[in-house]
Amino acid sequence: MIFEQIATGGCQSYLMGCAETRAAALIDPEISQLDHYLALAARDGLHIRYLIDTHTHADHFSGTRKLSEQLQVPVVMHRSSPAPYADLRLGDGEMLMLGKMRIEALHTPGHTRDSMCLRVEDRVFTGDTLLIGGTGRTDLPSGDPLALYDSLFKRLLRLDPALTICPAHEYKGRTSTTIGEELASNPRLQVRDPQAFAEMMRTLNLSMPTHITEALRVNMVGGKSVAQMLAEATASVPFMSLEALRANLDDPHSSLIVLDVRERDAYEAGHVPGARLLPRGQLELRVNQELPDPTQRILVYCEVGKISTLATATLREMGFSCAVALDSGMKAWRDAGYPVRTGSMP
Repeated sequence: MIFEQIATGGCQSYLMGCAETRAAALIDPEISQLDHYLALAARDGLHIRYLIDTHTHADHFSGTRKLSEQLQVPVVMHRSSPAPYADLRLGDGEMLMLGKMRIEALHTPGHTRDSMCLRVEDRVFTGDTLLIGGTGRTDLPSGDPLALYDSLFKRLLRLDPALTICPAHEYKGRTSTTIGEELASNPRLQVRDPQAFAEMMRTLNLSMPTHITEALRVNMVGGKSVAQMLAEATASVPFMSLEALRANLDDPHSSLIVLDVRERDAYEAGHVPGARLLPRGQLELRVNQELPDPTQRILVYCEVGKISTLATATLREMGFSCAVALDSGMKAWRDAGYPVRTGSMP
């Protein structure tokens, strides 16, 4: 087996491939690492055939859908996954053929209803079902502590104790463990009574993952995260520097239209001299009235640069091909000591 473990903070992804055929699978990819995964696959001469999520993630944004569109390979999840973009749904005990390798799916609900582990040769990819020194939490949507108990003690922990465990999370720098080591030392696995185990899981009092609502929305239904929308907008628009904007303001022959897409109170508290106010929420409805010439050069800014990037991408989609976004925003303009005007538009 060709094997790579990729950490993104505490999240762990795995690229594994058949050494003979070079067919590969990518397990639990994180969307910010897509280029890294592809670079590793190219370096090792691997051809990714499957993109697998062990469950519906609530703490990071899955990269399976984006990579599936790019590589034209299937997204694999458990049969009970709510994700509409899953192309291949596995049931308990079903296998994927990966060259000479076999990937066996084990349905292990508890952390989520659709959690599954993947047994491959001498290791098992445990997702959030079993972690090094811990287990997945059960207080997120579709979590069930008694189901987790059964998945652990009646299924996963009955496998060969020598199997290497590869979890979807690890925050202390450890790379792997074995089923036998976890049985002996994992404190949560020392609670063998099902009701006591469930009570322990219900009283962990864990903090909620960052972006949980957004992550669940994206991973469950295949929508886009704000970060993904910003990244796509950033890649599709040109930018102008603060210095270049200042030079345009000082040039009496400049025809640049400066567009402030913040709300009225922010505009009146301080704006770039000569800027027009067109709040982002009204952009599509008022653009024909406010900007009748789609060939004009337009510079768009907001407070820190994110909303203006999205607004500029929208303008360019609508045909304003000369629209550019300010690199940064009004805050940086003020901090640089450039001139500011207050009050409403003339």
